[in-house]
Amino acid sequence: MLVRLMTGPNGSIIRAIASGESRTGQIARAIGWLKAHFREPFSGPDLAGLAGMSISSFHDHFRRATAMTPLQYQKQLRLQEARKLMLADRLDAAEAGYRVGYDSPSQFSREYRRLFGAPPQRDMGRLRALPQVALAI
Repeated sequence: MLVRLMTGPNGSIIRAIASGESRTGQIARAIGWLKAHFREPFSGPDLAGLAGMSISSFHDHFRRATAMTPLQYQKQLRLQEARKLMLADRLDAAEAGYRVGYDSPSQFSREYRRLFGAPPQRDMGRLRALPQVALAI
């Protein structure tokens, strides 16, 4: 099946994406870096350079691919990881926030509430009350 894809009518597009030569491949490289380093601060110019693009082109293509800015994407990664840590390891909000890169517990709590619709403690109470099968989904 892979051979058919690579040699078919859209093979050149698929090969370009896989090799990182396409804009999609370049953005995927930046997303991969963000996923691996979400705890760390980053600069827009450095991330654009990693993708091999100008800053304005990078932001435009990143937004088209993810529907958010690189900073928003990083925040979402951090908050999702913190939620996992609080649920699986039973960390409190301040410790989970610190482990994912937040210096301020209040900033972490505000951003958590904005993304998940409830402050961390209330959200954890709700999630822990769910049957285990629901949490696995």
